[in-house]
Amino acid sequence: MQAAQSNSISPRVIHRGVESYQLTFDAMRAFTDARDAQTPDEFWIVEHPPVYTLGLGADQSHVLAAHDIPVVQTDRGGEVTYHGPGQVVIYLMIDLRRSHPKARLFAREFVHKIEQAVIDTLAAYNLAGERKAGAPGIYVCDGDYKGAKIAALGLKVRGNGCTYHGVSLNVAMDLTPFSWINPCGYAGLATVDMKTLGVSVPLAEVQATLAQHLQHLLTVSP
Repeated sequence: MQAAQSNSISPRVIHRGVESYQLTFDAMRAFTDARDAQTPDEFWIVEHPPVYTLGLGADQSHVLAAHDIPVVQTDRGGEVTYHGPGQVVIYLMIDLRRSHPKARLFAREFVHKIEQAVIDTLAAYNLAGERKAGAPGIYVCDGDYKGAKIAALGLKVRGNGCTYHGVSLNVAMDLTPFSWINPCGYAGLATVDMKTLGVSVPLAEVQATLAQHLQHLLTVSP
């Protein structure tokens, strides 16, 4: 792993490479267990082998046919989603108390900023994304794939205001495994990636672009 940035104000960016979901999940919880008020915030950039993950309130029946893909129960919010090669995943280990003394009240604004970072990243490649009320994530807002989901969001906010889990953006994936679930609990929800929308770009470039937008929006001023 390589730390790209380190200070107590702007989150450190940690590149973890290709890593199993369970290993990352265990590491996120261990990091959050061990952190204190002085621990710098971190973004973890990772790419996972194929895996389905379930949120705390997820209905197992939304996994229609796993096809030998592991299904992992998590402690994030939300329903079932898929992670796999060709997808940018950034986990956000953030202490919200640094941004707002009433961290729980700040959580909605935190989600809004994460979604904005995805919208800004897509805009950098001339793609238009939008939010949908009551359906976290980012959706294509025009063209043949209007309404298709391109990014997913799921977080855990502990009582002390510390977060983990994060955001995923589909760049150049095999999208077939999305058809074996009801993505985010919605039967028939179409999913898409940047490549299908006509943008072929290296995964590492999109990882860096999204991380930069997240840092811009989530960095706490001294």
